[in-house]
Amino acid sequence: MKYNRVLITGGAGFIGSNLALRLIKRGCQVTVLDNLLPQIHGEEPQNSQLYRSIKDLVKFIHGDVRNKEDWEKALKGQEVVVHLAAGTGTGQSMYMIQEYIDVNVNGTALLLDLLINSKHQIKKMVLASSRAIYGEGKYLCEKCGTVYPTARGDADLLKGDFNIKCPNCGSDVEPVATDEKSLIHPTSIYGISKQTQEEMVMLMGQCSNIPAVALRFQNVYGPGQSLSNPYTGILSVFSTRIKNNNYINIFEDGLEGRDFVYIDDVVDSIVLSIEKEEADGEVFNVGSGISTDVLSVANVLKEAYHSQVELKVTGNYRVGDIKNNFADITKISKKLGYSPKYSFEEGIARFVEWVNTQQIEADLYKKSILEMAEKGLYH
Repeated sequence: MKYNRVLITGGAGFIGSNLALRLIKRGCQVTVLDNLLPQIHGEEPQNSQLYRSIKDLVKFIHGDVRNKEDWEKALKGQEVVVHLAAGTGTGQSMYMIQEYIDVNVNGTALLLDLLINSKHQIKKMVLASSRAIYGEGKYLCEKCGTVYPTARGDADLLKGDFNIKCPNCGSDVEPVATDEKSLIHPTSIYGISKQTQEEMVMLMGQCSNIPAVALRFQNVYGPGQSLSNPYTGILSVFSTRIKNNNYINIFEDGLEGRDFVYIDDVVDSIVLSIEKEEADGEVFNVGSGISTDVLSVANVLKEAYHSQVELKVTGNYRVGDIKNNFADITKISKKLGYSPKYSFEEGIARFVEWVNTQQIEADLYKKSILEMAEKGLYH
């Protein structure tokens, strides 16, 4: 490992804790800045499995990225900052707007302000960006070629037409792998916040001569993912529903496509970004490069848990959700040698095996849906 001292913001979270353990094995001294948010860690955060997995192995700072003093304490003596701390719920971001902008944008602004205006030893920044910045991603129209459709309108969605239309001729279009040169046009506040965050980090990295790397994560999953958070992580949400013997509400027509990438592969991408100079100043997609539809995911989980719960394809939809997005991972494969090691089948098997060892969490899904419905964001 080229660098010995690494700060991970959000380092007690799902991705962060796994990264911390990997870096420790590679001989790094790891510092974690995390606010132990109950939405992720439960009502007794100090007892959460994620936190307990790292607490005696890292220097832990219980703090918030919105607090300048916490940043100052955390950055002291560090060589690399891996900035993972963020609000991550697409649906939730549509009504907790100030919160998401405050954490994702203003929290990052504090980091950059300190790096440009104070003495430090930071030699590299790695940012967790998101596929959400692409919005609906890249599509192919038989008549018009490559197109980048905008967000779907309520008129089509309300009548059950969930297909993506060509923005030029109005024809149905087919999704193709979204590469890093694709149009950036997020369809949610979360996506907007991640776009802004990424642009800030990449710009100030260049201006301050601190190499920066942005990793646009697809749908990350695996053992350790919060089973109590109903706002993000479709595999966890479905698993908690199944474990509580509650039916699964499949939004839209169930054919929404997602790129599921296993946690170990995501950690690989971060380690490569830290270690390799070829990553400096670059943005990379991180995914499996394969699209899997939501209905198939639900069926796989139902079978894996030997469950008889009902799968209801309801036609319901959330404002801000996309139809399809899967990653073109050619760039990160060629530049950094990234190669996903876990197929969806292997990853799901490992995830389900872990879930079966966990205490059954309260199912807060209905509460999260009611919150959106009350604000006109769920139909």
